Amino acid sequence: MDGLTVGLLVPVVGTTLGASFVYALKDRIPAKINNIFMGFTAGVMIAAAVWSLLIPSMEMTGGDGLAAVMPAVGGSVLGVVFLLAMDYAVPHQHGADSSSEGPRSKMSRTWKLVLAIILHNIPEGMAIGVAFAAVMEGSSYLSVAGALALSIGISIQNVPEGAIVSLPLRDAGNSKNRAFGIGFLSGVVQPVAALLTIWLASVIVPLMPLLLAFAAGAMIYVVVEELIPASAHGPHSNLGPIGFVAGFLLMIMLDAALN
Repeated sequence: MDGLTVGLLVPVVGTTLGASFVYALKDRIPAKINNIFMGFTAGVMIAAAVWSLLIPSMEMTGGDGLAAVMPAVGGSVLGVVFLLAMDYAVPHQHGADSSSEGPRSKMSRTWKLVLAIILHNIPEGMAIGVAFAAVMEGSSYLSVAGALALSIGISIQNVPEGAIVSLPLRDAGNSKNRAFGIGFLSGVVQPVAALLTIWLASVIVPLMPLLLAFAAGAMIYVVVEELIPASAHGPHSNLGPIGFVAGFLLMIMLDAALN
């Protein structure tokens, strides 16, 4: 099995594992654990956005001063704008106790939560895709090991995401198998987004630095808009930052170990 296939499948394994929590837990994830999970996920995503996406984007651009960073800045802004537009276009909500966002819809709160996770998964899939696209184009700034480190890091943070989808679905009255299946399918968005990004990057090779930064900007938007607020619920808000640091440091160590 080649590196690309592994890189595409590993994140789905993480989501599948998280979705399988529906067979072991009777209720939603406890608030303490949820805060740690959300903080951890935020830490992984920020580290991935910086080390695996933004820094390679700037290195690929070359040049000095502002010329070296402007494609990364522009791509990041476009990533934020893309997710902002999706927030307005798709009905969703970021937590069981939060208000709905996007256009008005008769969709249930549970399904809006599922859509929020799917929106969350799009930039992560794009990040994996553009990282492997850079490797396939022979970039000296991203190695197969580096792309795999990104994929594994996203897989680890997909575990709580899979649970966040499947457990509320079960709590809403769906069968365990149905809740698990929907949780699993929410993660399939990532390899699909990755493959589309690889195709786009192969068609427009000069846009590689911009695409790397685009994925980074979208991931950072998700962290600030969704994950950090979700990690501060209830009286255990200090657990979110602890999870963030743990995820951030784990991603650094994973990147160093595989490179």
